[in-house]
Amino acid sequence: MAKAGCADYKGAHMATPADRRFLLFNAVVSAGVLGVLSWLLVFRGATGGEGVDLRFLPALNACLNGAAAALLIAGKVAIVRKRPDVHRYFMVSAFAASALFLVGYLAYHAVHGDTKFGGVGAVKAVYLALLASHVLLSLPVVPLALTAFYLAWKKEFPRHAAVTRWLHPLWLYVSVTGVVVFLMLRPYYAA
Repeated sequence: MAKAGCADYKGAHMATPADRRFLLFNAVVSAGVLGVLSWLLVFRGATGGEGVDLRFLPALNACLNGAAAALLIAGKVAIVRKRPDVHRYFMVSAFAASALFLVGYLAYHAVHGDTKFGGVGAVKAVYLALLASHVLLSLPVVPLALTAFYLAWKKEFPRHAAVTRWLHPLWLYVSVTGVVVFLMLRPYYAA
């Protein structure tokens, strides 16, 4: 009997063909997002816009980040109150808000390039530290979020909870600091 239990345990954690396909999909999407962001922000720069004015996007993107943060908190409250149906709604909505943010962020930076912070002294040091933590901690959000959704879809809730134990605070921090970064950069966006 003990051997059967051990075999069941090992079988539950071995990657199925569907798991391997998901892992490949997750790796490709995550690497693609990182690659596009790197290419756009580090290597390519702005196109100049040529008649396209997307200067409204930073404010919209900050609203989307704020909405994602509120939805993440609401989703956490829902699961604590044992309302998985409501939790699912909030988490899918948070993912949608963050995905729309990413599209808007890429579009704005493709047309207008990077906005330079004009502050000096201690406020610049605070801004750079906040920006660095925001950027670095945003890197695992996409692969962790995709993993959390996949595990929830498979109804592997213990593994889902293990992933979201890390994902939730990271995603929340990135969403909130995205709003703060916008507010600190706001005076420096092109008029």
